[in-house]
Amino acid sequence: MADKKRAGNKALLERYDASWSADSIRLFNTPNPTTRQTFFYVQEAGYFRTSAPYFTERENLDSFLLIFTLSGKGRLKIRDREYLISSGDTALINCNEHHYYECVPGNEWEFLWVHFNGPTALGYYNIFAENGYRIICGMDSSFMELNLWRIISLTRDKDLHGEITISGIIAHLLTEILVKNNEDMLGLGTMPEYIKEALLIMEKEYADPLSLESLSDRVSMNKYYFAKQFKRYLGITPNEYLINLRVNHAKELLRYSQSSVEEISYSCGFNYTSHFVNTFRKKEGVTPLVFRRKWS
Repeated sequence: MADKKRAGNKALLERYDASWSADSIRLFNTPNPTTRQTFFYVQEAGYFRTSAPYFTERENLDSFLLIFTLSGKGRLKIRDREYLISSGDTALINCNEHHYYECVPGNEWEFLWVHFNGPTALGYYNIFAENGYRIICGMDSSFMELNLWRIISLTRDKDLHGEITISGIIAHLLTEILVKNNEDMLGLGTMPEYIKEALLIMEKEYADPLSLESLSDRVSMNKYYFAKQFKRYLGITPNEYLINLRVNHAKELLRYSQSSVEEISYSCGFNYTSHFVNTFRKKEGVTPLVFRRKWS
């Protein structure tokens, strides 16, 4: 079956073969205007048990699709590459991009799925795909199944608070997908003990002079390797992390103490008040005094 419409200035392409079982579920949803403007919301959701020649092909659809495979195998073609989707695998798709997925012949492909959108959906997807598209393997199957079935149930039952609850579930799912994606892309496992130790040192001694050399020495690591691994796990350098700690403590003092800006700057590890003011403005967009007035 094929469906071509106009999506803005682009033609919507949607072709599919409906080779899914009689017990499959497909639910449509129309969110209210407030939900559409504020939250993540469901457009369609369901459960499919498919067999060949099941397929779907789309392009230029304003939607995002999350597929979690329960059993069997599917095949996804997107961005000029082909991916095999097996039990436990998760696919996240921007339906504006051309994509094609099908049941691999010789088996039944069983999966849960949700078409969703929302004001921040594209931002989440762009973070997910910024280093290249991939299938997410190894998500917690119980977590994925439970939450996708909850979305299906809430979409079907039209609970009074269902749309708000669904938004929170989608946000939770996307957050876990982004975390798993980053871990896989960066090859991250459990944070090493020497980085945890360094974080404790900085939290306790943020006001003291802490150079990269002194910090790496105290955790018995080569400074270059330490700096590289620190940024790998924290996303910023040790010095940037230390500055953020100092600014955070300064914000607390600006709000809850009567100390002067000069006193706060020194107590938080800044040698010069002017440096503190410039750093604070760079981080917060306002000077320390303006920040204090806003919260007073």
